[in-house]
Amino acid sequence: MNAVSSLGPLRPSPLVEQATNHLREQITEGHWPVGTRIPGETTLARTLGVGRSTVREAVRTLATLGLLQSRQGAGVFVIADRVTEDWPTRLRRAAVTDVYEVRMLIEVQAARLAARRRTDEDLIALDAALAARRAAGAGGDAGFVDADIALHRAVVAAAHNPVLTDLFGEFAPALRQGLIDLVELFGLRREDPDHGDATHDALVRAVVAGDAESAGRAAQTELESTLARLRTA
Repeated sequence: MNAVSSLGPLRPSPLVEQATNHLREQITEGHWPVGTRIPGETTLARTLGVGRSTVREAVRTLATLGLLQSRQGAGVFVIADRVTEDWPTRLRRAAVTDVYEVRMLIEVQAARLAARRRTDEDLIALDAALAARRAAGAGGDAGFVDADIALHRAVVAAAHNPVLTDLFGEFAPALRQGLIDLVELFGLRREDPDHGDATHDALVRAVVAGDAESAGRAAQTELESTLARLRTA
C-alpha cells in the first residue's frame, strides 16, 4: 500500500492545521504504523500541495503530541498512534467524585501538616480566607464556591509542601464547576447562605491551635460530607 495514497491536496487555509490533521489521520488510522518512517518532507509537501515549511510545522506539532520523533540522519518515525492525555486534561474528563476522593487524601494530610507548620503569615491568611468565605455567603453560588476553594487553598499553602500545593492547584479547576452544580442542585444555600461554616471554622481553629489530629479530622468530616452529596447527585 502506498504510504501517501490516501492523502490529497489541501484547501488554502489554515494550511498548518489541515496538514497536521491529515498526517495525524495517517497515523491514527493505521496507514503509518508505529515504527514506520514517514515519507520525506519534499514528498509530503508535493502530495499535500503545500510548502515544505508547512509540513515541517505539522511534523513539529505531531512530535510535541508524542506521535512522531525525528532521528538524526534517519528521518521521522511514528512512535505512537494515540495522543496520551496530560494530567490537567485527564482531570477535566474524570468524574467529579473520583477527583474528590483524591482531593480528600491530599487535603486531610495537608491540614495535619498545616497545623504543625503554619506561620504567623499563614494564620493571617487563614483568618482572611475564612472571613472572605463568610462574606461570600451574601453573593451568588459561583462566588461562594470560589471563596470556599480559596480557604482550602490557604490551608494547603500552610502545609509548606510545594508538591501538595501544586497538586491542589491542578485539582481545583476540575472541582469548581462540579461544586457549583452541587450547591445549585441541592439548594444548599437557600436556608443556609454560609453552608458549611461550622466545619470550616473548626478546620481553621484546629490549624491555628496547632492541633494536627483535630485539623485532619475537621478536613475529613467536611470533605466526606460533600463527597456523600456528590455521590447522590
